Amino acid sequence: MKLAIPVAIGALALTACGSDDGGSDGGGGGGGGGTTYKIAYQGPLSGDNVALGENMQNGIQLAIDEANESGDYDFTVEYVATDDRGLEGQATAAAQLVIDDQDVIAAIGPAFSGPAEVAAPLYGEAGVLAVSSSATNPTLTDQGFPTFLRAVPNDFAQGAGMAEFLAAQDGVDKVILVDNVTPYGEGLAEVAEASLVELGLEVERSSVPVDTPDYSGAARTVVQSGADALIYAGYYQTAGPLAASLRDAGFDGISVSGDGTNDMQFLSLAGAASDQWYLTCPCTDATADAATADFAQRYEAAFNQPPGTYSAESYDVAQMIISAIADLGAEANRESLYEAVATGSYEGLTKTFSFDEKGEFTNDAIFMYQVQGDSIEYLGPIEELTGG
Repeated sequence: MKLAIPVAIGALALTACGSDDGGSDGGGGGGGGGTTYKIAYQGPLSGDNVALGENMQNGIQLAIDEANESGDYDFTVEYVATDDRGLEGQATAAAQLVIDDQDVIAAIGPAFSGPAEVAAPLYGEAGVLAVSSSATNPTLTDQGFPTFLRAVPNDFAQGAGMAEFLAAQDGVDKVILVDNVTPYGEGLAEVAEASLVELGLEVERSSVPVDTPDYSGAARTVVQSGADALIYAGYYQTAGPLAASLRDAGFDGISVSGDGTNDMQFLSLAGAASDQWYLTCPCTDATADAATADFAQRYEAAFNQPPGTYSAESYDVAQMIISAIADLGAEANRESLYEAVATGSYEGLTKTFSFDEKGEFTNDAIFMYQVQGDSIEYLGPIEELTGG
C-alpha cells in the first residue's frame, strides 16, 4: 500500500528531477556536474536540543561533500537544511520549505518523533521520500504515511533493551519511569513499562513536562517511590537538570536514559551528577566500532569534533539515497527514488538498511553507553551485556 502513490502525486514527482544548471556543488568542492539533486535534512538546528540535530546534519553534509568530490557521479548533490527546532509546532513550515523546492528529491528526517508525526503526511502528499535516521516512536510506521521510512530500530527495541538490562542487575526490584510528555518520551516509557512488567519488576510512572522550571519536586517523587532504578524518557536538555536534582535529593539507584540524552551536552548540563548514568541508543559508537573508524577520522577532520549520536547513521542514509539516485540514472525523480529505497537494501557502514512493507527498519540492535567521569563510554550491544 505504501507504493500506491496517487497519480497526481506521481505527476508532480516527475517534475522534481533536479535542475540541469550544473552550477551548484552544494558545498562539495566541485561536484559531479550535470543535473543537481537536492537532499534536505529536517531537524533541530536551533533550540534546546540543537546538538543532536547538528550531529546528524554533519553526517549528511560529509556524505554529500564526499560524493561531490569523488568524481564517481555524473550529477551533483546539494544539501538543504530546514530547522524545526525539534518541535511539532515548527514541523509543518519546515517540511513545506522542502516540499516547495522542486529540486529536492528526498528528505532525511524529521529527526524527532513529534515533528515526524506532523510532517510525514505532508511529505507523503507531495510524494517526497522522508527517511528518518533517529525518530523512534513505534507508532510512526503504523499510521500509513505513504513515503515515510524509519532507518533506525524503534522504541520497542530500545524500551525492551532498557528493561532487559535493569532486570539483569542485582538488587533491582522496582523501577520508576519518568517521561517528558512528548511523543518520543511517552512512547519510550510505555514500551519500557510493558517490558519491565513482563520481566516481573514493579513499575511506577511519573511525567514531567519539558517546560518544567524546577526538577526538585520530580526528584523527590523518585526518591519517595523507593525505586531501585530510574528510566528517564526524554532529551538531554531536561535530563541534565533532572540528574542534578536527583543527586541533591539523595537518589542512589541506577539511572538509565535513551538516545535523546546520549550527548555530551547532558554532561555539560548535569555536571558530576551525570556520572555513572547508563544511556541506550539504536546507534553504534563511530569512534569505537572498527567498521566506522575511518569515517570517524574523516568526520573529525571536517568538523573538528568526533561524530555524535546518529552522525554515522545519518551519513549512511545520505549515502543510501545518493547510491539509489545513481542506480536510477535518468529515471531518478521523487516517486522512483522512494520506490527504489523502500524496496531495496543498502549495506552501510553501521548496518544493512532495509524496510518492511510499513516502512519499518528490519534491524533491532540496541547499544549501551555509560557516563564515566567527563566522557560517555561505549559498552556494547545490550544483548551481549545481558547474555541475551
